[in-house]
Amino acid sequence: MRAVGEELDITVRSHRLHGQRFGSPSAPLVLGLHGLSLNMRTFDFVGERLGGDALQLVALDLRGRGRSDATGPGTYGWENHALDVFAVADVLGFERFGLIGQSMGGSVAMKAAELDGSRLDAVVLVDVAGRVDPGVGPAIATFTGGQGEVHASVDAYLDVVKAQGLADPWNDHWDRVYRYQVRPTADGVRSVVDPEAVAEDRAYTMTQDPYVRWRHLTMPTLLLRATREIRPGAGHVVPTDDRDRFLREVPHSTVVEVDANHLTINAHPDSAAAIGDFITGARGR
Repeated sequence: MRAVGEELDITVRSHRLHGQRFGSPSAPLVLGLHGLSLNMRTFDFVGERLGGDALQLVALDLRGRGRSDATGPGTYGWENHALDVFAVADVLGFERFGLIGQSMGGSVAMKAAELDGSRLDAVVLVDVAGRVDPGVGPAIATFTGGQGEVHASVDAYLDVVKAQGLADPWNDHWDRVYRYQVRPTADGVRSVVDPEAVAEDRAYTMTQDPYVRWRHLTMPTLLLRATREIRPGAGHVVPTDDRDRFLREVPHSTVVEVDANHLTINAHPDSAAAIGDFITGARGR
């Protein structure tokens, strides 16, 4: 039987984060951190399959996304998200826990490892490692743009998302993710993602060395790599050279390649199976 998500609000550091728990509250904790302009629903597929008595996955809406608070200019960046991660674990009563981070969520996970890796028993990076292929940045700008635009209806918004071609093939999972992403306005619907949060988090990327952060991954670390380009012709978020370098330089690392793109890798059966096996093995070490 697949786990059913339980939504919860968590007050941390003077603001509120929204999340969804799959599994028993007493089970070992893993936190799920989504990408730049998405939300906690991206972890529904994994959480429904892995949550239970042996593991609880709590997927978060990072600040400025989903139903979490937007905290205003100057309050975003990976370090603030990482500090939120530790505060969530504290509220939930866990000194040690695991992290699954997709895209920017993986960067936040690496920042958490830098701040206090002793609290992390395992890290899963979902299609993020070091530098990206040259065409990836422009593709991401296309996908994350237009956050403040008003659409006539939810279906009109979904048509825009589908036309981007990242959530391909479209299915019930992505319909759920993106319907959660919008709220009514006086004139239609609008994405709940705070454009300031996206802008600040993208800018923060330029302040970080993409390889120095690997030094802090001293715990068991799984890298899931999407073998399909982010968009045909645009390249990979994890180039093959970085895949190989990651295995050489990160001491307790494992790489699993998945036949998916940068977004759909998070809702692929092979990813869920690899994460479940890895987390179980990491805790047995």
